[in-house]
Amino acid sequence: MTKLSLLDLAHVAEGSDVRTALANAADIARHAESLGFERYWCAEHHGMEGIASAATSVVIGHVASATSTIRVGAGGIMLPNHAPLVIAEQFGTLDALHPGRIDLGLGRAPGSDQRVAAALRRNLNTDANAFPRDVVELQSYFANDGRTGIVATPGAGANVQIYILGSSLFGAQVAAMLGLPYAFASHFAPQALDDALKIYRDRFEPSDVLSEPYAICGYNVFAADTEEEAHLLATSMQQSFVRLRTGKPGKLPPPVEGYRESLPPQAAAMLDGVLSATAIGTPAQVRDQMNAFVERTQADELILAGSIYDFEARKRSLTLAAEAFAGEPAAA
Repeated sequence: MTKLSLLDLAHVAEGSDVRTALANAADIARHAESLGFERYWCAEHHGMEGIASAATSVVIGHVASATSTIRVGAGGIMLPNHAPLVIAEQFGTLDALHPGRIDLGLGRAPGSDQRVAAALRRNLNTDANAFPRDVVELQSYFANDGRTGIVATPGAGANVQIYILGSSLFGAQVAAMLGLPYAFASHFAPQALDDALKIYRDRFEPSDVLSEPYAICGYNVFAADTEEEAHLLATSMQQSFVRLRTGKPGKLPPPVEGYRESLPPQAAAMLDGVLSATAIGTPAQVRDQMNAFVERTQADELILAGSIYDFEARKRSLTLAAEAFAGEPAAA
């Protein structure tokens, strides 16, 4: 049975604030836990008014403290923004506070534009090979194997599960080479999904961590009692993507009737591309779309995204999707 998890960007909605977004992050994680989800992940983004999870390790601690059984982690930490030792200390601390529940997804994108990346002191000319080296260094700190000559405190001996993230073929190659689980960002960059999964599975080398490939795929879900309501809910995310791609990012906007139909052909085609890994509709329609995606990808796990303006509608969407995917009747 394919597992379900939750990817949360801690969205700040129009008319709301960061405090509310972070309270909602804990609330939605508890809700995912009650639905039997495997894990809750938040992501590192910087300089974005509508995303409250920039201090990702702090948000993970906040959410882990509000839950009890669900795994909690980063999907992901953008490792080129940080010294591996600092991440080992942060996640070693999280593991000490919440033993056996902490995930560390690692990516190599800046999580920002070049101006913000420069403010983070990120070296924009870093060799691509630095990312796998940094991952290996980070593994060494957790293993406390002496290769770095430094003992990470906290960090040494921590039971933190590392995942490699990707939206291209590079991450698939790194994950396969290191024998690590792989998560593909198909919820917003699905173009290379099939090729990346094939490379990961074909080239996978078993490791002490993992004996066979384990693939997680991002997937957007907008479920509601009617198809019309589900399509309306999806317009908030559609607006956000159009604004982001036109250089006008902001807070998560409320839904707009007929938004998709109002777009010029170029913008509509862009949305169709970036959001193709998406289920929209009634529970039965969402179930069929999710099953078709799993059949296509053979994903071991779907990590569900989907930016919905109304928080209670978002929780309801997750409930309907989870119950439908499990073959259970939709909740009243």
